Amino acid sequence: MITTGYSGHWKLREINNVDKSQLKVVFSFILYNTEVFQHDIFYFYHDNKMTAKTNTNFGITCPKTDSPAQIRLFCFHYAGGNATVFRTWSQHLPHTIEVCPIELPGRGRQINLPSFIHLDPLVNAAAEALLPYLHKPFAIFGYSMGALIGFELTRILRSKYNITPLHLFVAARRAPQIPDPKPPIYDLPDVDLIQEIIRLNGTPNAVIENQELMRLFIPILRADFRVLDTYNYTNQSPLTCPITVFGGLQDKEISYDYLTAWQEQTTASFAIRMLDGDHFFIHSSPSLLFKTIAEKLEG
Repeated sequence: MITTGYSGHWKLREINNVDKSQLKVVFSFILYNTEVFQHDIFYFYHDNKMTAKTNTNFGITCPKTDSPAQIRLFCFHYAGGNATVFRTWSQHLPHTIEVCPIELPGRGRQINLPSFIHLDPLVNAAAEALLPYLHKPFAIFGYSMGALIGFELTRILRSKYNITPLHLFVAARRAPQIPDPKPPIYDLPDVDLIQEIIRLNGTPNAVIENQELMRLFIPILRADFRVLDTYNYTNQSPLTCPITVFGGLQDKEISYDYLTAWQEQTTASFAIRMLDGDHFFIHSSPSLLFKTIAEKLEG
């Protein structure tokens, strides 16, 4: 029996036709290969003994609470993701940088909380949750949906609290002022939404073909897609912190022009790094990403 929740409501579901071999595929997929899927099963089948300081209202994890690190790097995951995306980052970045993954409500350890369906309340809540952690210099990293969250969070911190990060890192996301050229997908019928997930090419057949697993995840996916699909950009003065943008050389969703347009969002320095890989280059080419983050924060 799996106990899980979505959109703020508890549900009980029995997964009767998922054998151990399928779960192994699911775990591997969940941890390494997806933008559009959820990691919650990991928490129900594994006792996660990570020693961490966690804000249970918003899933802020600082793995080294007594760390002498000089800079905190707050990391926002992609649509359908959770904090496990960043679980190994501290092993690849200098000890002077404390990696602090952020887990949105409605997933992982935050699965008993309602998912956000609009960006404004999400970033306002994130800003309030982060305030106790901002006594150290900090930077923000966001991947795909997380990039949009990181950008709007940076604007909220500036306007409401007069706080600015040292650096904003964004990856696999077009600049916010560029409208989405595609129609919304969050309200598609299940069959059509699943086809869209298949088109994004990040979901193994073992998951797609299991209707019970899909019933668990589709409401969470809809919530994340709704955050993106209902976003309305408002024109404000550019940020004063540097922005570094990462893109995938084979990413068919996000063009180079979409990435370079981020330069309009800052009066400080701007850099762009193209990595080998498609929209999921965070998993296929992380070395240059880590190197660039380290250089920008320690340089």
